[in-house]
Amino acid sequence: MQITEPSRQIDVIHKTDVLVVGSGPGGLAAALAAARAGVEVTLVERFGCFGGNITTVGVEGFAWYRHEKTVEAGGIGWEFEERAKAMGAAVPESQSLSYELDSEGFKLVADRLVEEAGVTPMLHRMFVAPILEGDRITGIITESKAGREALLARVVIDATGDADVAHRAGAPVHHPPREELQAASVMFHLAGVDKTRFMEDVKENPQTYADWSSGEWTVETDGKEDAMFSPFLKKPFETARKAGVIPADLTTIAGTWGAVHDSGEMTYMNLVHLGNCDGTDPADLTHFEIEGRKQAMLAIEALRRFAPGCEGVRLRNFGMTLGVRDTRKIDAIYNMTEDDVRHEARFEDSVGIYPEFIDGYGILILPTTGRYMHIPYRSMLPQSVKGLLVAGRATGGDRVAHAATRNMACCAVAGQGAGVAAAQAVRSNAELDAIDIAALQTELARQGVRYS
Repeated sequence: MQITEPSRQIDVIHKTDVLVVGSGPGGLAAALAAARAGVEVTLVERFGCFGGNITTVGVEGFAWYRHEKTVEAGGIGWEFEERAKAMGAAVPESQSLSYELDSEGFKLVADRLVEEAGVTPMLHRMFVAPILEGDRITGIITESKAGREALLARVVIDATGDADVAHRAGAPVHHPPREELQAASVMFHLAGVDKTRFMEDVKENPQTYADWSSGEWTVETDGKEDAMFSPFLKKPFETARKAGVIPADLTTIAGTWGAVHDSGEMTYMNLVHLGNCDGTDPADLTHFEIEGRKQAMLAIEALRRFAPGCEGVRLRNFGMTLGVRDTRKIDAIYNMTEDDVRHEARFEDSVGIYPEFIDGYGILILPTTGRYMHIPYRSMLPQSVKGLLVAGRATGGDRVAHAATRNMACCAVAGQGAGVAAAQAVRSNAELDAIDIAALQTELARQGVRYS
């Protein structure tokens, strides 16, 4: 059965040079970079805050891969940490030389950055359709409490994470079946932890990355990670399954904690992993939001009973939405490969470097030796649609490449490159696939990015 929606006129409420759709680490970095390169920028976000996975999901470990010899791009991703520290919205991260970003405080950090850059903010607007003139995107249609509205732009950057804009504009994408996607997560934060007792137990029973290979998981490392400390929780949940607190067949509850605060809060609890979830299917999202919260409460009860220092623990809050790692990816002009991320790929059109960090599809490789790769501009250029760039986790690449480029700090590197490229296309009146790469890299360097 189908219905016919009557045609209608939609008001154009806004025009801009660069329109960024989605404000996660990639989109936020893209908007800031484009504005700092001297063009008018508008940032559209479906929720009521900027920050994406950091703020709406509660993934606070922005650069938890960082160790003494890690080599990074700097730029806006580094600025996220520095501004958060300066605004009291970050604490030292438990397993690295990075700072964990406070998911609530970072909302204020992002607000400040957007305001300072002169970006036009548009919260509470959901992208619903591209505006096309032939094979060129010229804007988007949004839906909100105000109804349907049209926004026009000279360049659009798709930072939705799911390649929503690119897909609906007709660009080819890769969309694996749900059974091949990385698991989704419900993130949560706790209160009521006895920090002294909890940390004493951590010291007495230290966990390493080798411990990740247990139960349902087998994690490939390159060996150097195996003896390194990891804030991994497994034993309370194994005990809880034996005691009947957690169903015996629910073997995926395990994972890492983030920071334990003097106030008794324990944040960034990454314990609930939900397979066979397609983040582009609202039926899946509905089911796994509810199922994930149920599993989180089982995890909390297991901690109360079987984790020292957690006897009085209680739920503080859930992230406001499910954490999705993996859905559509564009078929880009260049799709990154496993060989690229494992073997320090170098590209003439690099927009930034990223350390040799792979986390996903059963692989964990940490950048402790100074190795790094380039992020190519071409991996953000979709095929078939003009005027469009894709930033964030939907850039072109195979499975293992995605296990590297999906990470938030890498999304910020690519996003900054996309923002500068969009600004350059506007200012030089050039097509996105014909911009001056040397000029792009010069502006990125001016903005503090290492690209080689």
